[in-house]
Amino acid sequence: MTDGKTSRLSGLHLLGREERLSLIAGRAGVDREALEEIARDSVPDFALLDSMIENVIGSYSLPVGLATNLIVDGREVVVPMATEESSVVAAVCHAAKDCRDTGGVRTDYSGSLMAAQVQLLEVADPVHARAELLARREEILEACNACDPLLLRLGGGARDIEVRLVGERAERMVVVHLIVDTLDAMGANAVNTMAEALAPRLAEWAGGRHRLRILTNLADRRLARARAVWRAEALGGAEVVDAIVEACRFAEADPYRAATQNKGIMNGISAVMLCTGNDTRAIEAGAHAFAARGGRYAPLSIFEKNAAGDLAGSLELPMAVGIVGGATRLHPTARACLRVMGIERAEQLARIAVAVGLCQTFAALRALATVGIQRGHMALHAKNVAIAAGAEGEEVEAVAAALVKQGQVRQDLAEALLAELRGK
Repeated sequence: MTDGKTSRLSGLHLLGREERLSLIAGRAGVDREALEEIARDSVPDFALLDSMIENVIGSYSLPVGLATNLIVDGREVVVPMATEESSVVAAVCHAAKDCRDTGGVRTDYSGSLMAAQVQLLEVADPVHARAELLARREEILEACNACDPLLLRLGGGARDIEVRLVGERAERMVVVHLIVDTLDAMGANAVNTMAEALAPRLAEWAGGRHRLRILTNLADRRLARARAVWRAEALGGAEVVDAIVEACRFAEADPYRAATQNKGIMNGISAVMLCTGNDTRAIEAGAHAFAARGGRYAPLSIFEKNAAGDLAGSLELPMAVGIVGGATRLHPTARACLRVMGIERAEQLARIAVAVGLCQTFAALRALATVGIQRGHMALHAKNVAIAAGAEGEEVEAVAAALVKQGQVRQDLAEALLAELRGK
């Protein structure tokens, strides 16, 4: 969305698809043409699909919904999310609405540095080799930049090196990290090219042999952080704040709970990554590795009670995202989703994604700490169960409503309700 337009689109879920598209186009500053690629029923041109992966026979579609109500760093933004899971988009909408009066979500971004690793083996004197490689820093950086003159011309390129000694002394490896500013690209191709080109020289200087030459998905030099405040009265009082803080402490103490809390974060972030053509597996691998960087698995989001008694939430994780290259530039839906958000730099996408992740985890914790996760989730899931039972058209709403009213969302019950409805 463009600045000056609101993301507070009340009742959007009650409208039909054409009405939703018109409302977004009219009120969010996005032209209708940009939305058509998201709305169209047909898959992208087969030739495009065939160029993206091997042995293509078709495509697999997921729903793309719009998360509304978000304010990110003072900018109103509507966020497309691709997901199959009920309640994910609704959760972000509600969480974002509840923190609008405190300014929404504020973010920061550490920069677009990626690292490629070069593994060096059979180095006789690793400590001496490390010193030798560090002494050749400028020569190594110059050789890296020669691999990608365009990146250098755009203002990116190799920035530094790091040399680590990994493993026990008898089998110690020398691992060289090439630190590269990849700007608006995720950067895998750029840093992998540099690593493969430099590996023979690095091995020669270290007096060993090279093996693996590839980026690390633990992109801990490319961090995005989000923070927001939810007023106690908006949540239902101090007891709800305390309950959410207690739930977060559970995750801090127990990796079993932390894994589930972090999965809730990725419900939102992966949905944004997927519809923008980014590598969801890379983002998730980096997030979970970052969660374990202290030697034990921990939650990525933290919730505390601030001095005013309100709930303060924060989230930090690696966000190696791109808006140039790969599927992001090839796939028309990915391009359209970027336009809906008004994305011009990869940094903007990283900030929005981490804001969505914070809202997602807040919504999950609020539900868990109060009414339980199933009430809202199953109410939305009831339509899926009704369709699976064979309901069509207006039958879907009728069966779903009956399931929710009975408080049991099961397919066998849906089938019985559908049979009863059709019998009448």
